[in-house]
Amino acid sequence: MTDQPTDTAARLLRHCADLGWTLAAAESLTGGALTSALVAVPGASAVLRGGVVAYATDLKATLLGVDPDLLARAGAVSDETAAAMAQGVRRVAGADVGLATTGVAGPDLQEGKEPGRVHVAVATPDGVTTRRLDLRGDRSAVRGAAVEAALALALRWARLPGPAAGHDGAADGA
Repeated sequence: MTDQPTDTAARLLRHCADLGWTLAAAESLTGGALTSALVAVPGASAVLRGGVVAYATDLKATLLGVDPDLLARAGAVSDETAAAMAQGVRRVAGADVGLATTGVAGPDLQEGKEPGRVHVAVATPDGVTTRRLDLRGDRSAVRGAAVEAALALALRWARLPGPAAGHDGAADGA
């Protein structure tokens, strides 16, 4: 993982700027690395509203408004929680696009899930999309790959044809 801007982060910010969109990030396993990747891009302030690191499960509810019943039912490491985090950060930050990462960086199991299990989500006014990933590597590699996956998902979602928000609004979760 690095604080250097990635090509995907730069392309996402440029695309959002072209559309007049703002974005915000909600992070768990990436611990601020997603927001850092975005901030590393010159001119990020024109698009990026901010980031929330909700590493502890209870903070997902308190800071992002994730329903505690959802957390109890689906767990912190799930598509449902990633989607709720993305929607929550969108609302909290007043952003057009919300990105979220949650998962298990390792080395230990969490909620019975293996290290490398990651869920990323993108929320817009038209809907939410999620992806489940099973990544390999040490903590740093898993976290870095999760950042890149969230950026790539957001860029792909933003470029889909469709109404006002730039896509068809159909949630196409994992």
